[in-house]
Amino acid sequence: MTPQERTVEPAMAPSPASSPYLSLRQAVRPAIFAHFLLAEDQERARQLAAECEDLLFLTRELLKAAGLADILGARAPSSSGGADPGSAPPEEDGGDRQAQLLGAYAEAGMLWAKVVGSTMALAQALLGRGDRDGARRLAGFLADAGEDGPAAELNIQLGKAVWDSCRGPLQDISNTMPAAAIGTAIDALRVVLLEVPEDFPDRNREVNRFLPPLAASVLAIMREQEIDIPYSSRVEHIAAGGVARYPDIVKLSLDEIAAEFDGLCHRPGHQ
Repeated sequence: MTPQERTVEPAMAPSPASSPYLSLRQAVRPAIFAHFLLAEDQERARQLAAECEDLLFLTRELLKAAGLADILGARAPSSSGGADPGSAPPEEDGGDRQAQLLGAYAEAGMLWAKVVGSTMALAQALLGRGDRDGARRLAGFLADAGEDGPAAELNIQLGKAVWDSCRGPLQDISNTMPAAAIGTAIDALRVVLLEVPEDFPDRNREVNRFLPPLAASVLAIMREQEIDIPYSSRVEHIAAGGVARYPDIVKLSLDEIAAEFDGLCHRPGHQ
């Protein structure tokens, strides 16, 4: 082996730990979930069969390519100049072995890209069926494997799906809501804060803009029932738009509105 080969080869043969598509435990996690989906009820399996089978096939091919790359890498001559166990015969050309190694790593890399794409397709199919938990799990698999871009894209789609599911109750928020509508609106906003990823664009700001009319409705009921507003209550402050510039405390503000509303609902004599 020439000095140039010794310099170049380590860069061409990264260890499994440094190669995302060779981290087998990470690579097979979407496939495990695909097997789980196929093992569920038959109707669900039929709807998702194509996406699951594609993912399983690509994962299988990825493992083959990764295994070949690992075997070829293990056959590299040792730094002492002797052949490692299982190394290629002396007559085998070093350039050919290096070309095979590069080809195997390239194939594994391309297959990993397909696995990621197939995982995203399965997640989108799950979102189309309203299975947000399944899509969230797949986004988590991608994030854990270091695929931050695709994971972020799935989280954005997940956030949009949650917003869409809550759109009806949120559109009904006003300054004069009846008690039943207030409870529904609080539940919807809590779902948004719980299920929409925190880094979803403008999540807190969008929730925050619903709080003044929601608080105003609670305040109106309190006044209608001639309830003394505690000095410590911030409902009046929130109704006046006092938290508009503080989206970071949106969960705290919503909890305060919910607490006041819950107190109304549990007052003696409340119908």
